[in-house]
Amino acid sequence: MYAGAKAVFYSLSRSATLKRLASKYGMRSRDSFARRFIAGETVEEAVETSRHVEADGLHITLDYLGESVRTAEEVDAATRAYVRLLDVIVAAGIERNISLKLTQLGASIDRATCVDNLRRILEPAGRHGFFVRIDMENSPWTQLTLDIFETLWQQEYRNVGVALQSALYRTERDVQRMNELGARVRLVKGAYKEPESVAYQQKSDVDAAFLRLARVLLDSGTYPAIATHDPAMIEGTRAYAAERGFGKDRFEFQMLYGIRRDLQSELSSEGYTVRLYIPFGREWFPYFMRRLGERPANLGFVMRGILREK
Repeated sequence: MYAGAKAVFYSLSRSATLKRLASKYGMRSRDSFARRFIAGETVEEAVETSRHVEADGLHITLDYLGESVRTAEEVDAATRAYVRLLDVIVAAGIERNISLKLTQLGASIDRATCVDNLRRILEPAGRHGFFVRIDMENSPWTQLTLDIFETLWQQEYRNVGVALQSALYRTERDVQRMNELGARVRLVKGAYKEPESVAYQQKSDVDAAFLRLARVLLDSGTYPAIATHDPAMIEGTRAYAAERGFGKDRFEFQMLYGIRRDLQSELSSEGYTVRLYIPFGREWFPYFMRRLGERPANLGFVMRGILREK
């Protein structure tokens, strides 16, 4: 059931027809169904949402949506959009934290171009005190993503971290390598449908790996981000941290905008740092469908929203 749901929604995320329909209804009004999970299509909407999140005592990272761009012109536009995003965030006075995907910056076209574009973002980000998280995409991109990350790390860029997925078999050694470097890791379960040759297929196996890796990161990682909405994973992390005598400032919890707001508030009120990913941009549909694949119960909410819009 776990792998099946992810496969269905991943396939739907690639449907041009569904994307056109969603684009018509998803952002039509403030109450449109996609706005539960997406801050909006513009950076101004993302800033407004971020202010509300920060007012609730939560932390933020802004995520300009877009992946697998196909042309050099699109790559350059995405890079320039991120550079502009830095300026907007500084002017707005909100927290200086962003996330990005390397296929936005040209990883699927040319590695050297991607490295140069990432550097174009990290340079001003470093000057202005930003932290930049490289998000992990599906498994064909894992090694290249880590290679590019380490290239920049060896060039003394320290304002950058990376996400790793517990669903992949290889992640145990990747966590070890990141810990050796002193790099900051965001641990997630993984939102992509992956083949059995590279990834666990049962939720119980993914969960067990997540808790194992969370413990390794708590023991020897550098300010890890434990990114999950799963109460069992959160409780397991809290229990292990308490058992080892780790303070709440040793790590942070991360969640996605619009998902488990009750849990976000609960953890924040208990003194944990809780950071929300604030996604925005016109290319929101693939992200949105992966969120449904992770939590199919959200589908009823979406269908009610579509019917209301019509």
